Amino acid sequence: MTAGTPGQRLRALLTGGPVLPVLGVPSARYAKIMEHCGVQAAFVGTSITFGNYTGLPDTGVASAPECVAIGGHIARAVSFPLILDGDTGHGGRGAVRRLVADAIREGLAGLRLDDQPLETKQRTESGGIVVADRAAAVQRYRWAVEARDEIDPSFVIMAQSYARDAVNGGLGELLDRLTAYETEAAVDWVQFEAPHSVEEIRRARSAVRGTLSAMKGKLKRALTLKEHAAIGLDAAWYTFLPSRVLMARCLGFMQDFATRDIEAWFDFEDQHADLLAAERDWL
Repeated sequence: MTAGTPGQRLRALLTGGPVLPVLGVPSARYAKIMEHCGVQAAFVGTSITFGNYTGLPDTGVASAPECVAIGGHIARAVSFPLILDGDTGHGGRGAVRRLVADAIREGLAGLRLDDQPLETKQRTESGGIVVADRAAAVQRYRWAVEARDEIDPSFVIMAQSYARDAVNGGLGELLDRLTAYETEAAVDWVQFEAPHSVEEIRRARSAVRGTLSAMKGKLKRALTLKEHAAIGLDAAWYTFLPSRVLMARCLGFMQDFATRDIEAWFDFEDQHADLLAAERDWL
């Protein structure tokens, strides 16, 4: 086990060198495979993780205790730091503070909170997204930061803003919010949810002094690590990778099985004999 708290390990990765790739974990077992293959940090999402267990959409229906429990199982299975998806904080001051405390207790390294209203939470890149009043969003992050400072100052608080494509937002609002979340709320890390161009990300980089990352958003493709570094980003938000690969391969095999019965498996065994032999080590 690497020395230091989970938060300290995450902070060291964010500040100690090249751009940090952050992948999403579908489950604890896959997290162990990811660790074996060199993954350094990951995200426990309400869609890519919780959704794999429940089949429920990423619309705020996941409860805080459920997400924390799943995150804790994964945190105990691997040594790399994990960031928990806290959605909108699951309530007011008391709920946000408890979420931070529970995440720290379960061995998670950080918590990402969104700036959508609690009652109208929608999944990323949905149409008609609304962001919470800016002052209310700043207050939400302050509650999280206050709890962090009281319990474990190394724990990382991350703020994701949906303002770029929000009905009541825009690029100017997004830039103002990223700055406010960093300076007024004192979060450790801010994320741009839906950039439309690399130039927009550069503008966000100019506005943010500390840790910054950006999702793929409306870009034609995800940026490479070199492209992230050239812009000055600190982390690459590749959280979609494991889950989408797993679903695509499963879908392809099941379609083949529906047509060819067990012959589909025989061919799969022949084509992937080495990987299947290695896979048995994780069962």
